Amino acid sequence: MALLLAGAMLPGCSRPQPDDANAAAGATAEPAPAAAGNAPSEGARENNADAFRFRIGALDAVALKDGDVDAPNDGKTFAIGQPTEQVAALLAAAGAPTDVLHLSIQPLLVRAGERVLLFDTGASDVEWARGGRLPASLRAAGVAPSGITDIFISHRHQDHVGGLLAPDGALAFPNATIHLSATEWAGMEADAEAAALVSAIAPKVATFEPGAELIPGTVTAVVDDGHTPGHSAYLITSGDDRLLYLGDTAHHFVVSVQRPEWTVAYDMDAPLAQRRRRELLQRAADDGTRVYAVHFPFPGLGRFETQGESFVWVAER
Repeated sequence: MALLLAGAMLPGCSRPQPDDANAAAGATAEPAPAAAGNAPSEGARENNADAFRFRIGALDAVALKDGDVDAPNDGKTFAIGQPTEQVAALLAAAGAPTDVLHLSIQPLLVRAGERVLLFDTGASDVEWARGGRLPASLRAAGVAPSGITDIFISHRHQDHVGGLLAPDGALAFPNATIHLSATEWAGMEADAEAAALVSAIAPKVATFEPGAELIPGTVTAVVDDGHTPGHSAYLITSGDDRLLYLGDTAHHFVVSVQRPEWTVAYDMDAPLAQRRRRELLQRAADDGTRVYAVHFPFPGLGRFETQGESFVWVAER
């Protein structure tokens, strides 16, 4: 989602029941089950609905469920200015509910040699997201918070940075370097409502310029501003295999994909965000790039395919 750090509760959302963040401290690493090629393993599907194991080439990866957000189909958040009946028809054709846009929240875990990478950190316990499940999902993945070495933040909104701090205000991942674009960090520093978070994470922050290679041969930042001035997607590479981590380029697996030009309330520069969304979807469709979509139905793995003048989401499961 694209809610500001102090964002109001969306209509229809209930207060989450967060997991105990400290209970994960004793967890130990557990290798992900092997899977053929890029396909998620059958065992992972059955083992835990909140920790879905898959592969990116030689890398072990886990989709980590943090929570869910429901936004009503009322023209105020997504598809702004579009008749609700038109949005409902689009949703119905895809077999989705017509009265509400359901969004998942799912950070991504990747093991890359001696490094353990986490992409975004979920929403924690904000009112509008039924979140806070990341600590339990990490336990299911066999990873302790202290074992995370690198965190890659797509942007500053609460459902992506909320899990950076424990309930007591301490760093939730004390040994992790926190990577985010220099523009995004500047925006956080200028936001008075983010002062406590900025103060806590500042010693751990490593900024980068758009398009930087952050872990040689493994993680590259992808220019994707518009949603926020410094929003970044990430390309994760292993050999010939690639996975594009979308961040908030696209929020909903039907509306954002089939109508990328429709306005989203929380895109800070809506025209630029709409252009970036179409550009990124087009490149991914043209290249057949595998995608990890943070807010699509769990576990958010699939590809975009061109359909006429637009696109469709083809999930892996």
